[in-house]
Amino acid sequence: MTINTLLFDLDGTLIDTNDLIIESFLHTLNHYYPEQYGREDVLTFLGPPLYDTFVKMDESRVDEMVTHYRGFNMTNHDRLVKEFDGVYETVKILHEKGLKLGIVTTKMRQTVVMGLKLTGLDQFFDVVVCLDDVTNAKPDPEPVQLALRQLGASPEEAIMVGDNYHDILAGKNAGTKTAAVSWTIKGVEYLQSFEPDYMLTHMEDILPLVGVNKGE
Repeated sequence: MTINTLLFDLDGTLIDTNDLIIESFLHTLNHYYPEQYGREDVLTFLGPPLYDTFVKMDESRVDEMVTHYRGFNMTNHDRLVKEFDGVYETVKILHEKGLKLGIVTTKMRQTVVMGLKLTGLDQFFDVVVCLDDVTNAKPDPEPVQLALRQLGASPEEAIMVGDNYHDILAGKNAGTKTAAVSWTIKGVEYLQSFEPDYMLTHMEDILPLVGVNKGE
């Protein structure tokens, strides 16, 4: 079946929020656990919902820690966030060709909107599924299934694109094709272990998968 629907993770896939997320974690963890965490230590926290990460550290203070994180994150958002190379141009082409485009993220809507507006990507996506829209986050299929319903698309005609294991598994669990991005901070070999259908070395690599030539 022809692919006509593309679902994208946001952080680490379309926009480079890696420094923002890492700095937000370090700011928070150094407040609650001084000098116990370094940059490499927090890389495993990138991707899953904040609550899931912090509840494992201290169930009694998880809400407080999430609030602390989000305060720093929002204050420093526009200073530290930028788009990945080729993302804007490629998504613009996909939009102009009439592909169905959606965002499926584990972030809350407020910061998702900030990131999309900052990079100018907001104009291209009709459907944005955030953490506050679902009961179960990726890798559960619920967010992907919700995006597909809102776009009027079937799993067989869709690809889920992401930079982390839960993006790949969410797509697989929902029955879509999956594509991993090589600019993931997790490393290509790590993502390959989850057997995505495609590995993108540049965002424009998505174009031939949906029958679009870059020069058209």
